[in-house]
Amino acid sequence: MNEKHTLKEYLETLEKAGTLVSHTLPDELLDHKIECLTYDTRKISSDALFVCKGAHFKPEYLSAALKGGAVAYVCSTDSGFDLPDGIFVNDVRKSLAPLAKLFHNDAQGSLCKIGITGTKGKSTTLYYLKSILDLYLESKGKKNCAFISSIDTYDGVERFESHITTPDVFELWEHFENAVRSGITHLAMEVSSQALKYGRSDLVEFDFAAFTNIGEDHISDVEHKDFEDYFTSKLKIFDSCRTAVINTDSDHADRISAYAKGRCNILTYGSSPSDDVSVSNVEKREDGIYFTVKTPEWTKEMLITMPGLFNVSNALCAAALSYSLGIGPEYIAEGLREARVSGRMQVYNSADGKIVIIVDYAHNKMSFDALYDTVRKEYPGYSVVSVFGCPGKKAFKRRFDLGESANANADFVVLCEEDSGEESFESIASDIRTKITDVPCVLIEDRKKALEYAVRMTEGEKKVILFTGKGEETRLKRGNEYVDAPTDVALSLGELEYYDSLVFN
Repeated sequence: MNEKHTLKEYLETLEKAGTLVSHTLPDELLDHKIECLTYDTRKISSDALFVCKGAHFKPEYLSAALKGGAVAYVCSTDSGFDLPDGIFVNDVRKSLAPLAKLFHNDAQGSLCKIGITGTKGKSTTLYYLKSILDLYLESKGKKNCAFISSIDTYDGVERFESHITTPDVFELWEHFENAVRSGITHLAMEVSSQALKYGRSDLVEFDFAAFTNIGEDHISDVEHKDFEDYFTSKLKIFDSCRTAVINTDSDHADRISAYAKGRCNILTYGSSPSDDVSVSNVEKREDGIYFTVKTPEWTKEMLITMPGLFNVSNALCAAALSYSLGIGPEYIAEGLREARVSGRMQVYNSADGKIVIIVDYAHNKMSFDALYDTVRKEYPGYSVVSVFGCPGKKAFKRRFDLGESANANADFVVLCEEDSGEESFESIASDIRTKITDVPCVLIEDRKKALEYAVRMTEGEKKVILFTGKGEETRLKRGNEYVDAPTDVALSLGELEYYDSLVFN
């Protein structure tokens, strides 16, 4: 696993990938072994191969890399660089995965890799699966699974809060190697449409890949130009996959299955008795949601304690993946029952029961609609107050979709910041507000003050406050930087403590 490779081997790899055009490496450098592969000048060390990557790449980055220890660099033929010790390729992006695969000695080979894609439910499905897998692996004397999600990441060496669904290529392959070196046998990961479209997951060979559902999201000039581009990007997960796990209850399920057919084995899940893994008898009880799972080999009643009827579909996907992995129903049932997902459907109540705050990462129309539907069913007699925002400079259509969904389902809306980045909060909120025409709406940028307003207005009224978008994330994106911020959970607990002190003192 620690084997280092020569520049000659990197040239051969790029040539095999079809991206090498030429190089200016002297013969004496060809046998030089590379100790560091990076496109980040902050990570440069001696004997590094540096990649000139990104739309905003500047010549001074290359200069800094060469001064910092890079012995050679990779860049596009149209970069304009004519320095010695250069490797020139026709497509930098398509060169990344072959380079990373070689540098990390194809570390993925000994990992069982499970990829999960879809418009909503990826994170929750992953954590249901992780809960099941960890129980099963522990029973076999093996280590807990590694995972890469939009919430957090663990690879046996590192554990940290995530700020992107699927990491960039070099980071992804580093996670693979860390997992293997740590003795981990299984890795589950969310796979975003952006990762599939722009090659972040190129050369990753998924043993199992689940497609949860599809709806419009991430449509913008900087992401996907239209739904077709978004959908076809998602389908690429089956280009290198052994078994496809497909939700037949999803829109466009036939097209998803048609794409996977001939590329992978197919296992279906859903509410139809004809599905390979089917669900029936869904019933909400006091201690959670019960349902029956049926496979070709067994039938068993399951329980999830996370609220939200929509989570049955996520749990069923995890059960179908687990069944594909050969995991027995006893582990699946216990794993689903014990599963918890940070920042997903976390419910907090005031002492008098009049205020319910639900913290959730919901951030697109499908997840908003599902959340509203569940709340209306589970909290009759409560008004619904929606506190949310949208990120800056991406998913522009989402703003109007979320505004439309809130207008149709909420009784009151409070718009606040959510990773505004380089765009102003006022601009984002103005777009959202164009669709909120039938219910009251106020703009309060600060998330803490927005929640305070939602709780303290209309004193004495029973209400459910949907506080969405950030969950247990500890940072907000402002400008080009992430700044520390209290989590939505911390804000909710603090505000309810204040509310209770007023009511009972």
